[in-house]
Amino acid sequence: MMEVRRKLLNSVEKCVDEALEGLVRSNGGLALLRGHRVVLRSDLESIKGKVALLSGGGSGHEPAHAGYIGVGMLSGAVAGAVFASPPPGSVLAAILTLWKGGASGVLLIVKNYTGDRLNFGIAVEQARTQGVHVDMVIVADDCAFAQPSKAGRRGLCGTVFIHKIAGALAEKGCPLDEIVARMNEATKNIGTLGVSLSPCSVPGCLPSFQLPPGEMELGLGIHGEPGIKRSKVASADEVVKTIISHMTDSSNKSHLSLKSGDKVVLCVNNLGALSCLEIAVVSKVAIHCLEERGVLVVRVMSGSFMTSLEMGGMSLSLMKVDEEMLRLFDAKTTAPAWPNLSTASVSGRNMFMKPEEKPAAASDNYNEGSLSSVIRLVLESVCKILLEHQEELNALDRAAGDGDCGSTHALVANAIQEWLHTSRIPGNFGQLLAELALLVQQSMGGSSGALYCLFLSAAAPHLKQNCDGAAWAKALHAGTEAMKRYGGAEPGDRTMLDALCPAVEELMKLSTAVPPDGHIAILQSAVEKADLGAEATRNLTARAGRASYVASEHLTQPDPGAIAVAAILKAILNALKA
Repeated sequence: MMEVRRKLLNSVEKCVDEALEGLVRSNGGLALLRGHRVVLRSDLESIKGKVALLSGGGSGHEPAHAGYIGVGMLSGAVAGAVFASPPPGSVLAAILTLWKGGASGVLLIVKNYTGDRLNFGIAVEQARTQGVHVDMVIVADDCAFAQPSKAGRRGLCGTVFIHKIAGALAEKGCPLDEIVARMNEATKNIGTLGVSLSPCSVPGCLPSFQLPPGEMELGLGIHGEPGIKRSKVASADEVVKTIISHMTDSSNKSHLSLKSGDKVVLCVNNLGALSCLEIAVVSKVAIHCLEERGVLVVRVMSGSFMTSLEMGGMSLSLMKVDEEMLRLFDAKTTAPAWPNLSTASVSGRNMFMKPEEKPAAASDNYNEGSLSSVIRLVLESVCKILLEHQEELNALDRAAGDGDCGSTHALVANAIQEWLHTSRIPGNFGQLLAELALLVQQSMGGSSGALYCLFLSAAAPHLKQNCDGAAWAKALHAGTEAMKRYGGAEPGDRTMLDALCPAVEELMKLSTAVPPDGHIAILQSAVEKADLGAEATRNLTARAGRASYVASEHLTQPDPGAIAVAAILKAILNALKA
C-alpha cells in the first residue's frame, strides 16, 4: 500500500514560495517580483539595450529554472505550483518588468507542454498588445516516442542548453529575431532521454506512479508521465547503451541524428535521488559509449540540472555543436546553478598522469646482512603467533567492532611470510621497517593497518644510520608519537596504545642499557608491561576507534588491538631468546 511520502517542508501550500525565497536570499544576484512567483536578476539595469530572456514552468524541477538566472543566461524565471504551469498574469508581469527595465526585446524559452504553451502564449499576446517586442521559442527535445502524438515531443533537460546559448547571444547584444532563428535551429540538434528506478511524489500526494521492485522505466517525462518501456534494472553500462541507442535510432521519429565525427556536449542529469557516485559512473559510461561510436564529446555537464523532485533516475541530453556553438556554450555566466566547466575537450584528452617513480624496493638495493637470519626468525615468530591468535582476536573484536581484527592481522602475517620466501632481507633496520611499512599498507586494511604503517614509517628514519639502543629508543618513541598524533588516541582510550605505550616507555631504557643481556631484560619487562596494559583495557571506556560507539557495559573483554600488540612483542622476545 502506497503512503504519502514525508518531505522536509513547513507546509505543502507554502513550499514553492519558501523555496524561491531561500534561493533569492542565498544569491545576491537575484530578486523576487513582489506579488508573483517570479525571480529576476537584481541588476536589471545591466540588460538595458539587450534582449532579456525569460523561462519557467512548474516547480519541482530545481535548479530549473531560477537557478539559471544571471549574466550570460536568463534574466528571469516564472514558477508555477509543483508540476503546474505558472499563471499568465505572472508571466506578463515578468515580461513587462523586463521590458520597462530597458530590454530591447523579451524572449520566452518554454518547454513543450500544453499548459506552458497556453499560459506563456497568453502572456506573449497580451504583451504584444502593449507594444512589447516579445517572442517565444519552444524546446521539444524528448527522444522517447518513435511516433510522437499531436502534442509533440516533450521539453526536457535539453532546455538548459538553450538557456545557455541564447543567454550568450543576448549578452553579446544580438537582436531578438536573430536569437529566435538561431535557437529554433539549435533545438533540432538537441535530444534527451531518461530512465527512472523509482517515482516521485508531489508534496502532500501519493507517488505519481508505481514501479515494481527491481524494475525501471525508460522515457518518463519530468512530471512522472509514462515512458515507453519497463524492464528489469540493469547495469549502468546496459542502461546507458540502451538510452543512446534509442536516442539515435533512425527508425525513431524523435531521434537525434548522430554520426561518427560529430561533436557533442553531454549533460548527465540527476532526476533527483541518485547519488553523486551513480551519476559519476553513468558519466564515465556515457562518454565511453559515445566515443565508441566515433562521436567527439567536447564538454560534459554532470549533476542535477532539471530534476523531478525525488525521482530516482537520470537523463542524458546531447547537443551537437560546431565551434561557434561551443564558444557560446563556454561563455561566462554568473547563474548559480551553471557548473564551472573546463574548456578542454573531453575526447582526445589523456586523463591519466604518470605517478612519480616509487623508490626501489629494499630487496633490490640491499644484500642480506649479518643480522638477516635473526630478523627472519623474529618475523617468522611474529607471523606464527598472529595466525595462531586469529580467531581469538576476531572473537574479541566482535564485541567492540566488526569482528575482523584477527583476520586483518592474519592478512599482514601471510604477506610477510610470502615476502620472506621471495625477497632478500635488508640488513639495515631503517630500510627493513620502511619495507615492512609498505607491506602493511598494501596488505592490512582498517585503522589497525594504518596505525602500524604510521608506527613503522615514523620509526624507520631513526635506524637508517645507527641501530644501537639509543637509536631504537628514539625510533620507538617517534613511532608511538606518530600513532597518537594521527590516530587521535591516547593511553587510557582502550586502544592498542594501552599495550604499546607502557612497553615503549620501558624500552626507552635501551638507550642506557648494556647489550645484550641488558636489552633482553628490558624487552622482557616491556612485554610484561604490554600484557598488563592489554589486560587493563577490559576496565576502560573506549574513547577512540569503532569501539567508542559501543555502550561501555557491553565491553567486558580486553581490546583486541592491545592484545595483538602484546602478542607481537612476546613473539619478538621469544625469537630473540631462542
